[in-house]
Order: sequence, then C-alpha cells, then structure tokens
Amino acid sequence: MMGLGSAIGAGLFLGTGVGIAKAGPAVLVSYLIAGFVVVCVMRMLGEMGAALPASGSFSHYARIGIGEWAGFVMGWLYWFMLIMVLGAEITGASAIVNDWIPGVPQWLIALVFVTFFAVVNLAKVSNFGEFEFWFAALKVTAIIGFLVVGVLLVFGLLPGTEPVGFTHFLGDGGFMPNGFAGIAAGLLVVAFAFGGIEIVTIAAAESEDPERAIATAVRSVVWRISVFYIGAIAIMVFLLPWNDPDLQDGPFVAVLDKANLPYVSGLMELVVVIALLSAFNANVYGTSRMAFSLARRGDGPAALAKLSKSGVPTNAVLLSVFFGFVSVLLNWLLPDSLLGILLNAVGAALLVIWVFIVVTHLRLRPKLEREGKLTVRMWLFPYLSYLTLALLAGFVVLMAFDADAREQLISTLVLFLLILALALVNSRRRAKKAAAEAEAAAAAAAAAAVEPAI
Repeated sequence: MMGLGSAIGAGLFLGTGVGIAKAGPAVLVSYLIAGFVVVCVMRMLGEMGAALPASGSFSHYARIGIGEWAGFVMGWLYWFMLIMVLGAEITGASAIVNDWIPGVPQWLIALVFVTFFAVVNLAKVSNFGEFEFWFAALKVTAIIGFLVVGVLLVFGLLPGTEPVGFTHFLGDGGFMPNGFAGIAAGLLVVAFAFGGIEIVTIAAAESEDPERAIATAVRSVVWRISVFYIGAIAIMVFLLPWNDPDLQDGPFVAVLDKANLPYVSGLMELVVVIALLSAFNANVYGTSRMAFSLARRGDGPAALAKLSKSGVPTNAVLLSVFFGFVSVLLNWLLPDSLLGILLNAVGAALLVIWVFIVVTHLRLRPKLEREGKLTVRMWLFPYLSYLTLALLAGFVVLMAFDADAREQLISTLVLFLLILALALVNSRRRAKKAAAEAEAAAAAAAAAAVEPAI
C-alpha cells in the first residue's frame, strides 16, 4: 500500500496546477517524459533493493558501488531534501485547514499536526505502517473516484453536463500554448511530483519479507504512474482551460466543482489534507531511517543510531520532528510564501539523487549478476540506464537555462559541495580513528607476546 500511495502527496495535489499553468495541455508530455525517467530509476533502485535490502537504501548502495564519500553525500542530501518536503507538506495541509477554521492561526494547526505524528513515529514501527496503510488506501480510493467522475464529466454523462470534446484541450492557444519552452518549464515542476516514491525501498527493509515487498512495489510503478498521474492530468486539461486560476489553487477541487455533486469537492479537499499528512508521516519516517543508517555506519552522530526497546531510532525521529517544529515556526513568520520557497528548494536535489541511483546501479549490476542475487531486473541493461542518465542530464541543462530553476541548481550545487567537504572530513576522521585502533591493537598484541616470555 505504501508503494501505491507513496507518490500521492504534495507533488500531485499541489504541484499539478503549476505545471499546467506553465505548459498548458502539453504538460502531459512533461509528465510522460518525467514518468518514464522515474519508472526507470525505480526499476534500478528496485533491482538493488531486492538484492540488498537495507534501511539506508540508495545511500548504502552508493557507498558500496561508488565509494564511502558517495554514501555520505547521497544520504545527507536526501535527508535535507526530505526535510524541505516535510515542511512543504505540513504547510500545505495547515493552510487548507486554516481556510476551514480561519479564526485559528495556521502555525497552531501545523503544531498540532507535527506533535501528533511525532507521537506516531516514536511508537513502534507497526503504528507507522498501520497509519500509512489506511492513508494510502484512502488516497488511492479518492484518486480512482476522481478519475471515474472526471471521465463521466468529459463525456457529459452526469446530470446537467455536456461532452467537453477538445474545446479546452486544443483551444486557448492550442495543445502547446507556450511551445517547447512550456514543456521544458513543466518538466522542472513535474519532476518534483514524483519525489517520495523511493521511500518504499527504505520502508520495505523493515518488512518481514523485504525482497518480495520491494519487487512487488517496484513492479506496480508503471501502471501506478500511468493511471494516477497521466489519467488525472488528462482529465484536468480536458475539463478546464489551462490558464484558469482555479487550476493553480486546487486542480482536483476545481474539476469536481463542475460535477455539481453535493459534498464531493469538499470531500476531495479533505482527502488532499490527509494525503499531505500521510506524506509528512512518511517523510518523518524516511528522514529518521536515513539518519539512523548513516549514523550506524559512522557517517553521522552516534546518538542517531540509538534504538528504543521497540526498535525505533528515537533520536533520529526527534531530529526530524525538530525540523517539523522549525517549519511550524516558519509557518508563523512566512505563512503565504513558505510553500513556494520549500518547493523550489527540492527539485534540483531530487535530480542529483536520481543521478546517483543510476550511476550506482551501473556500477553494482555486474557484481549482483555474478553473485546471482537478481530477482528484479532492469530492462535493456545497460542501454536504458544510459538513456535515463542522458535524460537526467537534459533536465539539468534545462534548469541552467531557466532563470528560477538556475537559482535552485546553484543552491543545490553549493549544498552538494558543502556535504562533499563534510564527507572528506569525516573520511579523514574515520581513517585516523582506524589507524589509532590498529596501533592500539598492535601494541596490545606486542605486550601480550612479551608477557609470557617474562
């Protein structure tokens, strides 16, 4: 169920309208390209995850496939990215609830949410799994319901509606109102929509049968993206003009308002809130497990590797929750602009993570094949892997020529170099520690050898 629900969060519910505004109906092309890349990345990650299940997931694989520095950089970059996403989700959910009860400050609503999910994640891991199961079930059911109502609206099969035809799909400037530049700009928005899907491989490592769990989740990625994302976006651009401001504010609710069904749009708004809270819950889990994995192998403070009696990395969870409270503070200081700031901080970091996954897979695949550990296989290896890498490089080039995205790219580059510097310092520290331990062991062995002679 996490495999089904992990990618249904802030990206789909909040980022979709922005992508449509940039590309028009041609945002479908943006989603198809980005979706293809994500399917390939997840297939590669699934291949490694099924063969070597670990709570550190791709950070662990980068460490053994590329080098210690790569595991350190990838792990902490992913941790930072999820912390940003965590803030975006709690901001989005509390803003919607604030519209329902305007007398209550947005920061107070966010505080209640953060406190509740802190308790959930500090309890045993089965509590987290139970919450995510029902959250995912609700999200999946809601999206399927949206698709059914949307198809009925497109064909005019609901009372008081008429078939829409291609009025909006090809009108208002045509299918590509902003040309190829619009598709490129849309790509940079929709890439973020797929962020979070990789948490599945982290969570599966704590399941009873991780190899089977990862394989099942990864194999469902293709139809999940096709139905949920492409289907939902197609309905939006068929039913509403691409430049309709309601699409940016809340595309799902805007479509359901056209159905004239009582309570349906309000119910969808509730589902959006639950989806965002689900993603927040999953990201608290994901950041804590990544920090735990990094600490356990010496790439983070040892305190983060401490486990409670129920097997929860308490300090790692508290660290994530602390940053959840920081986002609450930012909600108080920047309630209107915070969401945009956080969303912009994520896109480029996600591309770096995906590049690392592809390079790691290219390095590890021959070794895993020799050892006979492959239960999930990447298609057309290595050709499709190199094509995915080329497309990711294309995304980076697009970002370099887009003014707003260029700032993201530069910020992510600075962050990457900073974490890389920390990785090198950490590597030297570990080397000195290992040398000192070896020297102490040699001295102890020498003393032990001399003692019997005396």
